[in-house]
Amino acid sequence: MKTIVSSVFGLFGLFAFAANGSGGEIKIMSPIALKPVLTTMAEKFQKLSGDKIELVWSESGKINADIESGTPFVVAILTPNFVDSLVKQGKLNDTTRVPVARSGIGVAIRKGAPKPDVSTTDAFKRAMMEAKSIGFVDQSASSRYLNGLFVRLGIADQIKDKLKPLHGTAAQYVAKGDVEIALTQIATIIPFPEVDYAGPLPPDIQLYTIFTAAASSDSEKVRALLKAITSPDNAPALRAIGLEPPSKD
Repeated sequence: MKTIVSSVFGLFGLFAFAANGSGGEIKIMSPIALKPVLTTMAEKFQKLSGDKIELVWSESGKINADIESGTPFVVAILTPNFVDSLVKQGKLNDTTRVPVARSGIGVAIRKGAPKPDVSTTDAFKRAMMEAKSIGFVDQSASSRYLNGLFVRLGIADQIKDKLKPLHGTAAQYVAKGDVEIALTQIATIIPFPEVDYAGPLPPDIQLYTIFTAAASSDSEKVRALLKAITSPDNAPALRAIGLEPPSKD
């Protein structure tokens, strides 16, 4: 994967301007699902540009709240609804908006535990009914969707006492035994070696979150950074951690 991600940086010939060593600071706020790709990208960008990149991991709802409250940043990666709202408020520059990746919801279980069948909607419903506890990340795109999904599937009342809102990466709670299973972004399950990935939500009830990047203002350096983040060459690396390119390539 390292070799794949590194190929993106052929793009950096497009911004030799960065070699002047201006040494600025660039703060990127992003959901943790993108951590493996963005961490590698940031290391390369810093070496080539002389800028320091600060990566801040949070859920889209928290990132949105922080920006609304005046937290300084350069680039934010959020779900499209939050981007729309922040553009209207003048806190994001609409001309810099670009899709980064598409992420589905999956099921995380304890390492070595029997994998529940979640291949169909009926099987998923049974798995939820049989689970002792179900974790989900609070203030995330997944949690907002799941609450409505359980109602639609007719199991909301039966499982309401099992649902546990989590703060941070859901997989860590599964690994520690705080919850039996967790429903969360696939990209936060696959890279986490202490848990097993039981599978994605069935296609007919799956929700894909489109992570979208936008900047607080437009500049040549911001454009170069966004180009590196969204390069088509990232597609294999994204898939390796459970993410997909925003459109088929």
